[in-house]
Amino acid sequence: MLPKGANLQKIRNGNKTYAVTPHLPGGFVKPDVLENYAYVARKYGGTLKLTSAQRIMITGLKAEDIDGVWADLDMQPAMGFANCVRSVKVCPGNAFCKRGKQDSVKLGLELDRRYIKKEMPSRMKLGVSGCPNSCAEAIIKDIGVIGTDEGWDVYVGGSAGSHPRLGDKLITGLDYDDTLRIIDIIVGYYKKNADIERIGQFIDRIGFAKFRGDVLAAFNNPSAATVQTRQNPPAEPERPVTWAAAEGKLVSGEAIAADSVIADIIRVYPQTIPVLRGFGMGCLGCPSATGEALKKAADIHGINVDELVESLNKVTVGGEVQ
Repeated sequence: MLPKGANLQKIRNGNKTYAVTPHLPGGFVKPDVLENYAYVARKYGGTLKLTSAQRIMITGLKAEDIDGVWADLDMQPAMGFANCVRSVKVCPGNAFCKRGKQDSVKLGLELDRRYIKKEMPSRMKLGVSGCPNSCAEAIIKDIGVIGTDEGWDVYVGGSAGSHPRLGDKLITGLDYDDTLRIIDIIVGYYKKNADIERIGQFIDRIGFAKFRGDVLAAFNNPSAATVQTRQNPPAEPERPVTWAAAEGKLVSGEAIAADSVIADIIRVYPQTIPVLRGFGMGCLGCPSATGEALKKAADIHGINVDELVESLNKVTVGGEVQ
């Protein structure tokens, strides 16, 4: 099991090093907090790393030092667990930038307050950019908003990583309150209907036309019930589905092996999810899981793959493979 609030970073010669990442809403940090960061990193022999999510990581830590690091920092971790809202990236917006069209700081901090660390079907990242330059990379976030002269444009389904995907434009020209309202609808719809998949994967599976239709129906008519996605899939996807290209090799009743792909395992045997998480493999919605063999993931996490395979097969159908 991982030390509380830490991520495994490297395994060298059998020795593991960890990182902690405190929560810094919008990337804003007071001087005294920054000074304490440096003190703690120096005390425990860590290295400070600025992350792409506008946070400051302390890496190169030993497992036995993690509790002391958090106590000395007196801060909260950025993430509660793997499948949650991980970050809300915010550009300076019109509060600080001469090119800003909208107040991205106000909107971004409110989104952070509402959603950060909230449980989701998979990991989720949000981006708030105050102008079309999109310095917060909103177009490659699960939910991204971009400010224009007319208001906020909302995008959904973006992602970087091993399966990059640009977000689909959902709606344009919203004011502050309507932007918050439609994001709440998007989050609720995703939580209700998605499997262990990013929003982009979810959209590719059901089709953007259906996703957009259901979300906008709820937005334009709040009293209307959202259609259950699972009961009404489109006849054909609107774009080639690349996310799940590795799926389909493992079938129900077949034993899990070291070369089984993680996405296959959780699709065929969802009851194995607690076992995987118990071994410290929490990022089951990560795009890497769609093509990564169990052995490779176990090696990365420093897990004995034979023990993992044995534990997984104990919880397949009927307690054993049928």
